[in-house]
Amino acid sequence: MEDWKVRVSVLWLFYAVAFLVVMILASFEPGVLKQFLDTGEMEGMKIGPEILLLFAVLLLVPLVMAFVSVTLRDSVNRWANIVVGIVFAGFQLVALIGTLAQPSAWAILMESSKVVAPALIVWYAWKSKQKA
Repeated sequence: MEDWKVRVSVLWLFYAVAFLVVMILASFEPGVLKQFLDTGEMEGMKIGPEILLLFAVLLLVPLVMAFVSVTLRDSVNRWANIVVGIVFAGFQLVALIGTLAQPSAWAILMESSKVVAPALIVWYAWKSKQKA
Protein backbone atom coordinates (compact mmCIF):
# COMPACT_ATOMS: atom_id res chain seq x y z
CA MET A 1 0.00 0.00 0.00
CA GLU A 2 1.29 3.39 -0.91
CA ASP A 3 2.12 6.01 1.70
CA TRP A 4 -0.21 8.68 0.26
CA LYS A 5 -3.20 6.34 0.54
CA VAL A 6 -2.59 5.81 4.25
CA ARG A 7 -2.18 9.54 4.84
CA VAL A 8 -5.39 10.32 2.98
CA SER A 9 -7.28 7.59 4.83
CA VAL A 10 -6.11 8.89 8.22
CA LEU A 11 -7.04 12.44 7.21
CA TRP A 12 -10.58 11.28 6.35
CA LEU A 13 -10.80 9.61 9.78
CA PHE A 14 -9.46 12.80 11.39
CA TYR A 15 -12.16 14.80 9.59
CA ALA A 16 -14.93 12.45 10.78
CA VAL A 17 -13.76 12.65 14.40
CA ALA A 18 -13.43 16.44 14.20
CA PHE A 19 -16.98 16.62 12.80
CA LEU A 20 -18.29 14.65 15.79
CA VAL A 21 -16.28 16.71 18.27
CA VAL A 22 -17.69 19.95 16.87
CA MET A 23 -21.24 18.62 17.23
CA ILE A 24 -20.58 17.58 20.82
CA LEU A 25 -18.80 20.79 21.82
CA ALA A 26 -21.48 22.93 20.18
CA SER A 27 -24.11 21.25 22.36
CA PHE A 28 -22.09 22.24 25.45
CA GLU A 29 -22.36 25.96 24.67
CA PRO A 30 -24.44 27.70 27.35
CA GLY A 31 -28.15 27.56 26.57
CA VAL A 32 -27.87 25.36 23.48
CA LEU A 33 -29.25 22.18 25.03
CA LYS A 34 -32.05 24.07 26.78
CA GLN A 35 -32.99 25.77 23.52
CA PHE A 36 -32.96 22.44 21.71
CA LEU A 37 -35.13 20.77 24.34
CA ASP A 38 -37.57 23.70 24.42
CA THR A 39 -37.81 24.45 20.68
CA GLY A 40 -36.16 21.61 18.75
CA GLU A 41 -33.72 24.16 17.31
CA MET A 42 -29.94 24.56 17.62
CA GLU A 43 -28.42 27.91 16.75
CA GLY A 44 -31.59 28.92 14.92
CA MET A 45 -31.77 25.70 12.86
CA LYS A 46 -34.75 23.37 13.25
CA ILE A 47 -33.39 19.86 13.86
CA GLY A 48 -35.63 17.50 11.94
CA PRO A 49 -35.22 14.33 9.88
CA GLU A 50 -33.71 16.21 6.93
CA ILE A 51 -30.96 17.81 9.02
CA LEU A 52 -30.24 14.52 10.77
CA LEU A 53 -29.93 12.81 7.38
CA LEU A 54 -27.56 15.56 6.21
CA PHE A 55 -25.41 15.14 9.33
CA ALA A 56 -25.39 11.36 8.83
CA VAL A 57 -24.21 11.78 5.24
CA LEU A 58 -21.59 14.34 6.28
CA LEU A 59 -20.24 11.80 8.76
CA LEU A 60 -20.63 8.68 6.63
CA VAL A 61 -18.95 10.01 3.47
CA PRO A 62 -15.56 10.60 5.17
CA LEU A 63 -15.72 7.15 6.77
CA VAL A 64 -16.44 5.54 3.41
CA MET A 65 -13.67 7.62 1.82
CA ALA A 66 -11.24 6.40 4.50
CA PHE A 67 -12.01 2.83 3.46
CA VAL A 68 -11.97 3.34 -0.29
CA SER A 69 -8.76 5.36 -0.04
CA VAL A 70 -6.89 2.20 0.81
CA THR A 71 -8.81 -0.12 -1.52
CA LEU A 72 -9.49 1.63 -4.84
CA ARG A 73 -7.20 1.56 -7.86
CA ASP A 74 -4.81 4.51 -7.88
CA SER A 75 -6.36 6.53 -10.69
CA VAL A 76 -9.94 6.19 -9.40
CA ASN A 77 -8.77 6.70 -5.83
CA ARG A 78 -6.86 9.81 -6.76
CA TRP A 79 -9.79 11.50 -8.52
CA ALA A 80 -12.36 10.42 -5.93
CA ASN A 81 -10.26 12.00 -3.17
CA ILE A 82 -9.65 15.15 -5.19
CA VAL A 83 -13.33 15.68 -6.01
CA VAL A 84 -14.77 14.75 -2.60
CA GLY A 85 -11.94 16.60 -0.84
CA ILE A 86 -12.67 19.81 -2.78
CA VAL A 87 -16.39 19.53 -1.97
CA PHE A 88 -15.71 19.00 1.74
CA ALA A 89 -13.04 21.73 1.90
CA GLY A 90 -15.48 24.15 0.27
CA PHE A 91 -18.30 23.15 2.59
CA GLN A 92 -16.05 23.57 5.62
CA LEU A 93 -14.72 26.91 4.40
CA VAL A 94 -18.30 28.20 4.36
CA ALA A 95 -18.78 26.79 7.89
CA LEU A 96 -15.57 28.48 9.05
CA ILE A 97 -16.72 31.83 7.65
CA GLY A 98 -20.02 31.36 9.48
CA THR A 99 -18.14 30.60 12.69
CA LEU A 100 -16.23 33.88 12.39
CA ALA A 101 -19.54 35.77 12.73
CA GLN A 102 -19.76 34.63 16.38
CA PRO A 103 -16.19 33.61 17.11
CA SER A 104 -15.07 31.35 19.91
CA ALA A 105 -11.57 29.91 20.16
CA TRP A 106 -12.62 26.25 20.15
CA ALA A 107 -14.95 26.70 17.17
CA ILE A 108 -12.36 28.54 15.08
CA LEU A 109 -9.74 25.89 15.92
CA MET A 110 -12.02 22.97 15.07
CA GLU A 111 -13.57 24.51 11.95
CA SER A 112 -10.10 25.45 10.70
CA SER A 113 -8.92 21.88 11.17
CA LYS A 114 -11.97 20.71 9.20
CA VAL A 115 -10.84 22.93 6.31
CA VAL A 116 -7.20 21.87 6.48
CA ALA A 117 -7.87 18.11 6.54
CA PRO A 118 -9.72 17.92 3.19
CA ALA A 119 -7.31 20.47 1.69
CA LEU A 120 -4.44 18.14 2.62
CA ILE A 121 -6.38 15.21 1.17
CA VAL A 122 -6.62 17.05 -2.15
CA TRP A 123 -2.91 17.95 -1.94
CA TYR A 124 -1.76 14.37 -1.28
CA ALA A 125 -4.07 12.93 -3.93
CA TRP A 126 -2.96 15.54 -6.47
CA LYS A 127 0.73 14.93 -5.74
CA SER A 128 0.44 11.13 -5.82
CA LYS A 129 2.02 9.32 -8.71
CA GLN A 130 -0.43 8.38 -11.40
CA LYS A 131 -0.18 4.80 -12.59
CA ALA A 132 -1.68 3.65 -15.84
